[in-house]
Amino acid sequence: MALKRMDNTLLVVEDLDAAIAFFKKLGMKLEGRMVVEGPWVDKTIGIKNARSEIATMVTPDGHGRIELDKFLSPKARKPKPDISSVNTLGFRRIMFEVDDVEKTLASLKPLGAELVCEVVNYQDVYKLCYIRGPEGILLGLAQALK
Repeated sequence: MALKRMDNTLLVVEDLDAAIAFFKKLGMKLEGRMVVEGPWVDKTIGIKNARSEIATMVTPDGHGRIELDKFLSPKARKPKPDISSVNTLGFRRIMFEVDDVEKTLASLKPLGAELVCEVVNYQDVYKLCYIRGPEGILLGLAQALK
């Protein structure tokens, strides 16, 4: 048995349209959008009577995907605390390589992106920063310098 690839990362959101707009602005493309429900969904995720609208976003190279999921029933549960820091156990962030960190950040700010601290130079190899996207999703932006 061999691992073939990582297929996607799931992000549960309340405002699916806003999340799609944010990731489109980042440079991802909407691959598909639909409502999923039924016994196969319930059995797969372990939630009875689940119904959700999903959207799959794909990176420009076609290799990376994010599945955005808005639960219609049951409603999504909010974690405590609402906004976790990067040192909280569990899944914390997604890192994207971009052409220009500052331009990317400037284009995402009108859609609610907030810089977590500051843009830093990592050993003259990368320009890096963390941002909060829609609903507090933590993203990393990296710009190769060499």
